[in-house]
Amino acid sequence: MTGNPSSSYDAIIIGAGSVGVPAAFSMARDGLHVLVLDGNASVGQGSNKSAIGGIRATHSDPAKIHLGLRSIETFSTWEDQYCEDIGWRRGGYSFVAYTAEQEEAFKSLIVLQKSYGLEILWLDRPELLELIPGVNPEHLLGGTYSPNDGSASPLLAIHAMYSHACKLGASFHFNEPVTEIRVEHGRVAGVGTPCGYYSSPIVINAAGAHAAQMAKLAGIDIPVTPDAHEGGITEPVARFLEPMIVDTRPADGSANFYFYQNDQGQIVFCLTPHPSIWGYNIRETSSFLPMVARRMVEVIPRLAHLRVRRTWRGLYPMTPDGFPIIGWAQDVEGYLLAVGMCGQGFMLGPGLGELLSRMSQHQLMDEDERVLKILSPARAFTGQEKLK
Repeated sequence: MTGNPSSSYDAIIIGAGSVGVPAAFSMARDGLHVLVLDGNASVGQGSNKSAIGGIRATHSDPAKIHLGLRSIETFSTWEDQYCEDIGWRRGGYSFVAYTAEQEEAFKSLIVLQKSYGLEILWLDRPELLELIPGVNPEHLLGGTYSPNDGSASPLLAIHAMYSHACKLGASFHFNEPVTEIRVEHGRVAGVGTPCGYYSSPIVINAAGAHAAQMAKLAGIDIPVTPDAHEGGITEPVARFLEPMIVDTRPADGSANFYFYQNDQGQIVFCLTPHPSIWGYNIRETSSFLPMVARRMVEVIPRLAHLRVRRTWRGLYPMTPDGFPIIGWAQDVEGYLLAVGMCGQGFMLGPGLGELLSRMSQHQLMDEDERVLKILSPARAFTGQEKLK
């Protein structure tokens, strides 16, 4: 793309999804002139619409705990602040333990998590059975409980943030994929699309599963690869379940699975495939529902009587260590990476959006520096997220 810029912005965001929309909302609220570009026809049409809606600060590292806590504050107060229902429900999260190895791992993490400000408890078997009536007691040892975690509707939440970002002056261009990232003298100058050229000193890559391609346009390689996961939702029933249940036991074809009852009374569920299914194929499979149903009924037998309304398949943009990549690119000044969310973009989005706004204004807080050090693009990727 050649020619003079048709428009100039303080920042350009690639991707109108779980990260790009909260970032645009925060940046517009802070007075920045921001443009969001997306090749899809409307907001949240990438991985966001595949999210099951879980929102937790229950992670194994201080960076994601911090971002998660801030995101929960945004989700949980949204209706009070804006009089808009986004489906928020504070049901909590419970990582259940059926093996001694699980119990030991969860208990050792609790000490660390509490030191980072997370409210989390260990519940022995009788306490957990009281919290989750109907859970299979056989071999159950107990589990963690994070009461402030919860869930919200990805569809309602992303549209609410998009609407307010627009009211605050953010511009969104749909059906307009980025085809060029112009770099001049080692720094970003702007981006090109089939519709024109836009100049900006800051370009934010929030392209989800397509982040690696957007990085290559700037001559940057990033270790982000899409991994296909399937989810599903049942008919609504009277409420009987509060926390999201996460079972980390591996089984044939899966590493773990998780499910919860949303604010409409539906059970929403997902499974982590093992081995991973790399690539961009989002066609549902015939193997998913029998596999996940068997595991869910094992944990809560009464689920056997529920009817499933639909299933779907989405993409988790994975990194080698299971942590997001957040930070300025080393070789291209002004190119900001907000990629590799590993399926947690929705739950981290609001907190991350505020951080990206502060980064764009070079107004970091002390805690931001700690977060960015852990999630740096320059890290060695040698560790592993313990609660993926």
